[in-house]
Amino acid sequence: MTLESTVAAVRPADQPAMAAARELQARLTKPAGSLGALEELSVRLAGLAGTCPPPLPSPAAVAVFAGDHGVHAQGVSPWPQEVTAQMALNFLAGGAVVNAFARQAGASVTVVDVGVATPLPEGTDLIEANVRRGTLDMTVEPALTRDEARQAVETGIRVAEEMLEAGAKCLLTGDMGIANTTPAAALIAAFTGCTAEQATGRGTGIDDATHAHKITVVAAALERHAPDPADPLGVLATVGGLEHAAIAGFILAAAAHRVPVIVDGVIAASGALAAAAFAPDAIAAMVAGHLSAEPGAAVALAHLDLEPLLDLGMRLGEGSGAVLALPVVAAAVRVLHEVATFDSAGVSEK
Repeated sequence: MTLESTVAAVRPADQPAMAAARELQARLTKPAGSLGALEELSVRLAGLAGTCPPPLPSPAAVAVFAGDHGVHAQGVSPWPQEVTAQMALNFLAGGAVVNAFARQAGASVTVVDVGVATPLPEGTDLIEANVRRGTLDMTVEPALTRDEARQAVETGIRVAEEMLEAGAKCLLTGDMGIANTTPAAALIAAFTGCTAEQATGRGTGIDDATHAHKITVVAAALERHAPDPADPLGVLATVGGLEHAAIAGFILAAAAHRVPVIVDGVIAASGALAAAAFAPDAIAAMVAGHLSAEPGAAVALAHLDLEPLLDLGMRLGEGSGAVLALPVVAAAVRVLHEVATFDSAGVSEK
């Protein structure tokens, strides 16, 4: 599907299904409200699916979108750019954290080259969808053309649809890209109106001086381009990254097909903001897997009115926090499928 047709297919949550889920929760053999956030999550997922109980989120599929960034030249990350390609190969070999977590959770992992600067070898299970070999430096010029940003968004849509056609019932966002927290911060500031300082964190771990410099880099890019949040494709093109744009499309496709998408950390949250700018009702499909230690993640999730399921102080990316949240999402749904009601179990209500 194109970007436009995908956006057109996004619909609001189904209110009757949500009401049915709330009513069912009230009849289950437990004190009302005793499952806390899981109860509201089950209601949201029923509203997304348009039925109560909603389908179990299994099988689940992670897409790790990989890309490089011209702003790396500004010294915002201590890691060399070639690590993006090296880590993509590590994902393919099953040796990264997200692979270990996915094996534990029973999720598949797919790696998508949407913008890696270093060509990756043929003969792997990689999805080759490279739009360009890394973005341009957003402090000097737009990171992407509008057409390149569109291509990246539509790559995310296509990958999601292929996963759904293969039987996935839950999608999880993953990412890899050295320096990608810098465009993420710019996207979060552009879409939420927060300052560069509020949106910018330490990424993979930088000292105070580099962090201060990184804030000035983000502020300079925002000042140069003055991105308009009412034009999400323009925001992605000027200060975004190819993996951020692909994640936005991935989320939009999940929403269009009424399938939950577990959003990982700050990179995914910035893509989620773009998806919501394209189609506000897409938020109904989003589940915030965890609260990244990156400050921009909290800003983005607050803007989306999403409560993270986990808070473990993580800031790895890759989809790691989303995968850790998958069993929690599945448990919220399974309650509606399997827990007896007071009437059926012969248990007295208060």
